[in-house]
Order: sequence, then structure tokens, then C-alpha cells
Amino acid sequence: MADELSQDLEELRHLRSIAKRPRIISLLSSEVLSLEKSLKAPAEPVVPAPIANTTVPVTTPGLNYTTLSSFSWEQDAEKLKIYIFLEGVDHEKVETVLKPMSVDVKFHDVQGKNYRCAIPKLNKEIVPEKSKVIVKPSKVIITLHKASKGNWVDLHFKEDKLKPNLDKDKDPMAGIMDMMKNMYEEGDEDMKRTIAKAWTESRSGKTANSMPGFP
Repeated sequence: MADELSQDLEELRHLRSIAKRPRIISLLSSEVLSLEKSLKAPAEPVVPAPIANTTVPVTTPGLNYTTLSSFSWEQDAEKLKIYIFLEGVDHEKVETVLKPMSVDVKFHDVQGKNYRCAIPKLNKEIVPEKSKVIVKPSKVIITLHKASKGNWVDLHFKEDKLKPNLDKDKDPMAGIMDMMKNMYEEGDEDMKRTIAKAWTESRSGKTANSMPGFP
């Protein structure tokens, strides 16, 4: 199994070296890193982050909220900050519910109105007990502490069909082949030629037509 993973790793590195598009390079780099970790040591069990709810006042059923869909955000490797520009917020009238994969913050009685900022499914997990909401005169800052370091491509969770499904009970190369097929099918003519050429070069000397679906 280790020999197979080593060969897969070598091929992925080769494909990454000739890829041109940033998204494709990022995807291939992610898989190279994943296989490198698999070869070094068995994956450690992931301990789910505890769910922590911080609620201030209990809301009255039937309240109407104006959804705050316009806001800005920035991030570093460990934290992500959401900036909501809203004046007149009383920190004692803010209701915050933070969970590993969701954010729900309600602002009550802001100049006679109720507002809500909710992200039902985040891009990745956060650590609720390390996250916080800070109220300032003209804005509110929601600081989310990431469960694992790295950059998020978006705040919201999105299925990425280009991401290979590396099920531990399946052949790791099968998921990578699915990713390459999707890249080939969705790419332009230059990308198709690049992938086809890379695959031919990486498979030279091996059984012909080892990856159905490629010309």
C-alpha cells in the first residue's frame, strides 16, 4: 500500500509542476500534502469541537428580523473576522449562538428594528468557546477562531465536485482519478491537452488505458 501511495504522490507532484491555473495548482497541492501526511504517519482521530452556545436575552417568539446579508470579512491562518456596519447596537441586546459549523447573531431593538446575521453552514469548523462578538459604536465584529489553521475560500460551505473523495476504505487513487476526470471535462482545450499530456507522461511504461475516459 505504501508503494502505491508513493507512486500516486510522484504522479501528483508531476501534474502540479506542469499545471498553470491557480485553482488546479491549489487542488493538486492539497492532495500532495494529504498523501505526504498519510505516508509519514497514520491519521490522528479528530476530536469534535464542543458545541458552545452564548445567549444573552431569550428572544420573544414571533419577532421579525431584517437579514443582514451585506458585510465584509477578512482572515488569517487562525482567525476569521466578520464586520457588520450597524450603528446603535446595545451589547446587552445581542443574542449570539455559535456552533462548530454555524453562526447566528441577533441584534434587538436597534433604532426600533431587529436584525439578524446568520450563516447556517460555515465553510469549515470553528471553535465556539474561543470565538466572540465585539460591539463598537458604528460596527460589530464577529471573530471566529478556526478549528484548524489555513485559508477559507468562502464563508459558506460549498460542495466542490473537483475535490477527490479519498474514502479511507477505497483506493486513494480512485478519488484522484475522479478529480482529474472532472478537471478534464470542465477545462478548456488547453487544460484538456495539459492533463492528457501529463497523464500520458506519468503513465508511460504502465498498462495502457489505465484511466478510462481520457483520450
